[in-house]
Amino acid sequence: MAISQAMCTSFKVELLTGTHNFTNGGDTFKVALFRNQAAISGTFGAATTNFSQMGADQVTGTGYTSGGFTLTNVTPTSTGTTAFVDFSPNATFANSTLTSCGALIYNSTEGGKAVAVLDFGGDKTSTNGTFTIVFPANDASNAIVRIA
Repeated sequence: MAISQAMCTSFKVELLTGTHNFTNGGDTFKVALFRNQAAISGTFGAATTNFSQMGADQVTGTGYTSGGFTLTNVTPTSTGTTAFVDFSPNATFANSTLTSCGALIYNSTEGGKAVAVLDFGGDKTSTNGTFTIVFPANDASNAIVRIA
């Protein structure tokens, strides 16, 4: 079906209710990979609410564990009028053979609540190598989660 890059609408509401704790030592966030574009059966984007929606659309392959990569969050900060948080280091799946067209960042501490859908702009493949999601700079213009 389709993947559209978006911060999930449910996540925005959950921020206002204090559901997510991004401080170091707070909640555990993960990034799970979607399988290749031709195989995606669901539609993922702003309306995605939970990791469980991935179902069979989660990638399978050598070097990938179901549920994805555990992210290390960087303490939220701000510059000017923009607050932001990012993850460090990049998400890596070593010795992997897989194809993915996107990913879901989610809060595993809070039952898999969705944070953001990432669209890779097409299928990306690793063959007995390292599949890496490179997160942008942790600043007000680029961080993966920004509130302006």
